[in-house]
Amino acid sequence: MTEIQQKGKKAKQAGFDMTQLTTAEKNDALLFISDQLLIDQEDIIEENKKDLLYGKEKGLTESVLDRIMLNKKRIEDMSLSIKQLIELEDPIGLTLEEITKENGLKIVKKTVPIGVMGMIYEARPNVTVDAATLSIKTGNAVLLRGSSTAAYSNQAIVKSIHRALEKSVLPLDAVQLIEDTSREAAKELFHLKEYLDVLIPRGGKNLIDTVVQEATVPVIETGAGNCHIFIDETADKNMAISISLNGKTQRPSVCNAIETILFHEVWFNEHGVELLTALKNKGVEIYGDNKVCSAFAEAKKATEEDWYTEYSALKISVKMVGNVEEAIQHINQYGTNHSEAIITSDEKNAALFLAKVDAAAVYHNASTRFTDGFEFGYGAEIGISTQKLHARGPMGLKALTSTKYLIYGDGQIRQ
Repeated sequence: MTEIQQKGKKAKQAGFDMTQLTTAEKNDALLFISDQLLIDQEDIIEENKKDLLYGKEKGLTESVLDRIMLNKKRIEDMSLSIKQLIELEDPIGLTLEEITKENGLKIVKKTVPIGVMGMIYEARPNVTVDAATLSIKTGNAVLLRGSSTAAYSNQAIVKSIHRALEKSVLPLDAVQLIEDTSREAAKELFHLKEYLDVLIPRGGKNLIDTVVQEATVPVIETGAGNCHIFIDETADKNMAISISLNGKTQRPSVCNAIETILFHEVWFNEHGVELLTALKNKGVEIYGDNKVCSAFAEAKKATEEDWYTEYSALKISVKMVGNVEEAIQHINQYGTNHSEAIITSDEKNAALFLAKVDAAAVYHNASTRFTDGFEFGYGAEIGISTQKLHARGPMGLKALTSTKYLIYGDGQIRQ
């Protein structure tokens, strides 16, 4: 039996052992983890420095290095987010439906843990904490597999989590890390159907596509964010500029940052150069279609590939369209079903956009940067699902549950 199979088997057993945990027991474990991360923060930061050095030697971009980087403030934020998670309602054991049949048979539908979750993710060591703590709160065991770019950080965080779990009634095997970051190990995880109930990839489009195409374990797609803003003819100038700058520059490395701006031609002719200049002054490289390049000399010519690209950097593609229908068509062709926005004063166009754009989160006159479990009031998030089953959008606690029917009788048989 390989290391991954052994850890999968242990996770399966841990999942069974966690079915009877009380809310208080789970919250106690979470509080221990919150405190332990602060106790161990110097050790975690030292290990994180090794990942950053390795990343620089490999030539990783600044945006990827920013995802990997941990400091005192980020670890304190992790600790605080766990305490906020403790305050949220336990989603396990809730009665969703209750039916009493004429023959006296009582049918009760309740929420239960999924069982064992596999997480495969890139760069971000904060996902290690989010996945572990959300799993614990929902009574799930989790098998973590991070990337080589954050290997030292992930190992240090899981060691800290295990120190905390030793103080609790939870099994240590509730949270396990696969330290082998090879492709072979990843492929083995894709097929660990005997032990995993679901596999959740969190990272770039290439990772997610690979998992979806190769895995035999059920997959929830998360993360890839080729997000757009459409600035309609009637958009308020100041609002459009403010939202565009926020969506692109506030934190360009995240999946809910915008990658394309679609301009209504009329709006662009009046205000487009001003907006593009504001983006350029923030260090954004602009890739435009022929019309944009003609009007803004510093724009580079966009290729077909640019419309598909999630830059995760200070780059943006820009295109002019004739109406809201053309904008919708472009988004549905090139987008990743993540987060899309329209800036408009036309309620009819807004309603059309909200209805016809196929994405998990669709905004009217607001930044796509709000697509986040914390911002939606879910506490931490396991990821942002871009599919329609079994969850969609920011995945908080409720998305990590399944249901179970409990049937109570006194000797009934079917006639």
